[in-house]
Amino acid sequence: MKKEIIAFQGEKGAFSQQAARQFLGENVAVLPCERFELVYMALRDGVATGAAIPIENTLHGSVHENYDHLLNFEVTIVAETSVRIIHNLIAPPGTKFRDVTKAYSHPVALNQCLKFFSTNSNIRKETFYDTAGSVKMLMEQRPRGAAAIASSVAAETYGATILKRSIEDDRQNFTRFFLLRPKNFRALRSATNEKSPFKTSIVFTTRNSPGSLFRALSALALRDISLTKIESRPMRGKPWEYLFYLDFLGHSSDEKVKNALAHIREVADFLRVLGSYPAARSA
Repeated sequence: MKKEIIAFQGEKGAFSQQAARQFLGENVAVLPCERFELVYMALRDGVATGAAIPIENTLHGSVHENYDHLLNFEVTIVAETSVRIIHNLIAPPGTKFRDVTKAYSHPVALNQCLKFFSTNSNIRKETFYDTAGSVKMLMEQRPRGAAAIASSVAAETYGATILKRSIEDDRQNFTRFFLLRPKNFRALRSATNEKSPFKTSIVFTTRNSPGSLFRALSALALRDISLTKIESRPMRGKPWEYLFYLDFLGHSSDEKVKNALAHIREVADFLRVLGSYPAARSA
């Protein structure tokens, strides 16, 4: 059996690595990539057996680049999980909190910890390209008075110390991740999962005419299929025309879902099923 290697964007210790662990266990091998596109290329080229990619965050919304890559690469979604984003103040061992004068992290992470910086006005924000990467830099360069804001996995990965835990402003900060496999991967619908709801993700286009999207969505409503998310993305080369990404409850092998998909195909110019997978448990 081929060894599992899960690709993700960012440095080791990123929240995406935490998602990979939730998908496949603590000892899963990982392949950090600099850009999202390289994650998909690693999966396409067989360098990785799977990929953990963020698709939406409860505070910042959808990760639009990954919606585009789902269309442009031959992949299938086989699982989803939700990671609570817990930001920690991290420093090299021996560093005291009173000695910290600056904190490095990705701009999004820094802006999710504004109450901490307001309370500790002696600590200034320093932007860095990656949350886990900021911890890696601290441990390599040991800048004086510096800390980083990142996950506990990052602290564990680089042997750093957590000075303050959970310094984020909003405790209801979650990111939803997909586990991707190559397009020809076939996940078995295990009988042990039958009690858990399934989701199906699709992408389609409609004719640019009145009521076309309504007619496509009615395929779900008429069959009492619950729509859980809809996302629109512009079509390249066709100004003011859009792709629609849908997530809804049900498996593509269910009779009513098969009928709904057949209905959508009748009114759509293009339709692709991106995957059917067990729905993540509610946070």
